[in-house]
Amino acid sequence: MAAGLPSRDAVRELARSNPGETSLMRQRAAEAERDGRKPSRDQRWVSLDRVSRHLLHALIASEDAGFFDHGGLDWQALRESLATNWERGRFARGGSTVTQQLAKNLFFTTDKNLLRKAREVIVARWLERDLSKKRILELYVNVIEWGRGLYGCEAAARHYYGRSCASLGPEQAAGLAAMVPNPRRLNPQASPKGHANAQRRVLRLMEVATYVAERVSSLGSAPPAPLPPLVLDLEPPADPGDALGAPQPDAGESSSGGIPEEEAELEIP
Repeated sequence: MAAGLPSRDAVRELARSNPGETSLMRQRAAEAERDGRKPSRDQRWVSLDRVSRHLLHALIASEDAGFFDHGGLDWQALRESLATNWERGRFARGGSTVTQQLAKNLFFTTDKNLLRKAREVIVARWLERDLSKKRILELYVNVIEWGRGLYGCEAAARHYYGRSCASLGPEQAAGLAAMVPNPRRLNPQASPKGHANAQRRVLRLMEVATYVAERVSSLGSAPPAPLPPLVLDLEPPADPGDALGAPQPDAGESSSGGIPEEEAELEIP
């Protein structure tokens, strides 16, 4: 990578093909080996139409409410992030858009320094120029980290909720989105109480960000509606022939189509 940046061709190729191992995956594998653990990776790629619409709503509402309108950067959030970090003398606040997060996961590491942030900004702008918003979302939900060795929404949905990503309801979607800022610590297994608080926050943001729900209404999959209750009609249908003076059956036959009366009496209507 020249000057620590991927090539433009590598970024453009993402419009047509899915990435293999990302930079973050390689970082986590190296960390596991350093700590004497066996690296693990659970990732199950799904197309965007197999991602719950509720999850897209939850992620955008909580991570990047202006996603559909910016060109890769949220300048206001970035300014607020820089001001907060300057006051505290450390990287206390990210301010990254979904596109920036994708750039970091694909090509960089979680190391917090200004040079990495500058490179992330450049690649985020490239992603926005070369890829559609829909494709950026599809890449994002399939590569971001959701726990130790867990990457992408399908693996996360099955691990935490025992179901496919397409079938997630609003609360489960909020539960997954709540983990994104710190997935290895802020999940229902590592910190049940902290995760529950974060989940409630995401649900509140989803309730407020109704405009996001409208923007994702044509994306992803809506979980199927519950089946209507089964209604049994136990009354036998009226015979229209009775009202029209239809001829009566011959002796020894019933109106059930030639079945003898003694057998017809044993039938349960």
